[in-house]
Amino acid sequence: MQILLYILTTLAVFVTMEGVTWLTHKYIMHGFGWYFHEDHHQPGYPHVFEKNDAFFVVFAIPSMLLFYFGTWHGLNYLFFIGLGILMYGTAYFLIHDVLIHRRFKWFDNTNNYYLKGLRKAHKIHHKHLGKEKGENFGMLYVPIRYFKM
Repeated sequence: MQILLYILTTLAVFVTMEGVTWLTHKYIMHGFGWYFHEDHHQPGYPHVFEKNDAFFVVFAIPSMLLFYFGTWHGLNYLFFIGLGILMYGTAYFLIHDVLIHRRFKWFDNTNNYYLKGLRKAHKIHHKHLGKEKGENFGMLYVPIRYFKM
């Protein structure tokens, strides 16, 4: 029974991270954190790393702390909260950096219906080079209209 609660905790945190990502992207990255996110919206940014990659650290630190404290006196629920954040971060890296922006050329030949919708929604997000007038701030949730385009 305990393992089922840990699995459900991990999955709930993973799903919740989509909302956290949306809020962070809209109100922090396109708000007071624009300085770090702006280079991500510039076409043909020539560097391997972007200032935007600093946000990776923002999400990695809580996950690492939760792993640490989640094993402090034996395994507890904090570990699985950290695991949910780590799993979402891994999905974010694979979807956003590898598949959408192709910073790594690993999945170049996909014809998956869902992944095509993700790419379209993200392309619409990046058509605005400034921090205003943005849309599609999440990563895994894609409005249905992008599958019909």
